[in-house]
Amino acid sequence: MEEADWSAVTGSCSGTLGSHLARRLVQIGVRDVFSVPGDFNLTLLDHLIAEPGLNLVGCCNELNAGYAADGYARARGVGACVVTFTVGGLSVLNAIAGAYSENLPVICIVGGPNSNDYGTNRILHHTIGLPDFTQELRSFQTVTCTQAVVNNLEDAHEQIDTAISTALKESKPVYLSISCNLPGIPHPTFAREPVPFFLAPKVSNQIGLEAAVEATADFLNGAVKPVIVGGPKLRVAKAQRALVELADASGYPIAVMPSGKGLVPEQHPHFIGTYWGAVSTTFCGEIVESADAYVFAGPIFNDYSSVGYSLLIKKEKAVIVEPNRVTVGNGPSFGWVFMADFLSALAKKLKKNETAVENYRRIYVPPGVPLRREEHEPLRVNVLFKHIQNMLDGNSAVIAETGDSWFNCQKLRLPENCG
Repeated sequence: MEEADWSAVTGSCSGTLGSHLARRLVQIGVRDVFSVPGDFNLTLLDHLIAEPGLNLVGCCNELNAGYAADGYARARGVGACVVTFTVGGLSVLNAIAGAYSENLPVICIVGGPNSNDYGTNRILHHTIGLPDFTQELRSFQTVTCTQAVVNNLEDAHEQIDTAISTALKESKPVYLSISCNLPGIPHPTFAREPVPFFLAPKVSNQIGLEAAVEATADFLNGAVKPVIVGGPKLRVAKAQRALVELADASGYPIAVMPSGKGLVPEQHPHFIGTYWGAVSTTFCGEIVESADAYVFAGPIFNDYSSVGYSLLIKKEKAVIVEPNRVTVGNGPSFGWVFMADFLSALAKKLKKNETAVENYRRIYVPPGVPLRREEHEPLRVNVLFKHIQNMLDGNSAVIAETGDSWFNCQKLRLPENCG
């Protein structure tokens, strides 16, 4: 920064908490803040509106504001919402819990009680009717990675910067309560133009990275038909480009888990669909589950993504790549190895192998082409659905028992006109 600019930063005219928070949001990439006004946050909102780099988006309720910030964080990397004390905080709680489960950095800012109200044993409006102001804080403790209650100016600068940096480092939401009387008060700790925000980059353990790449390359280069499957933690690891780099270099087919949709480019020439066990995209499940090695990048194996824990994959065939750890088969495991670093380095060590891609192309049937069924052959699900899709001529109907969600119909016979 030029000397003239530094004089503005260190000049005698101090900035305010509200302007500092506004500038910090701009510096980390927030351009739109989703809010619901209330009497506890009005002064703070005035300072956010005054920031040229911010656009304040009014929402009809707090839950909408929270979900809007969630979506914004998915698209832009970080989001922010502003609500009022307790009545607003408890309303936004469900959206923040969702952001926590999805590893999204959302700055949840709440206009808090006047700093003079703490310790007075008074009951405030918009609360649960008790003089205890910690109800909201305790509710947020289990769904945010850190919480800060700013009710004095002496350590406000540290609390704000620590909360924001923690959200970015952990890729989780944080709770930040600002006493309603503080945003407009100048204080020497706040420069008129804050020193630019900086986070030290995370660097992989170089020895661990090299060992993980070597072990994985040996494992995959010895396989006949390996595949790649992208999961939802690609987002928190910021490893989407590295995954594409790996797919390009290796020639392996690439699939995506259902909760990772949007994180893997489906226009990629080696993309084979959504891997979801028995309900995978047609032919995708066959390729993944018949592979003799698979790289799962950022997976979450819960009851939803595993179709009731029924995936036909084996741990000894899998390389599990977490945001900061790699495990090869049943072992070994390498810690403090970051996904993007690992995938990029691995791409340079793998032999080109398009066997699984060729297998997929061999069995793939384009949409709209009915599959053939031999006489007396048990009906296959993919045959049935292909014929159903081609029966929609206005004169056909499908009657199905909706309680059977997996449509297990292998023993049925096709009507004569569908044979």
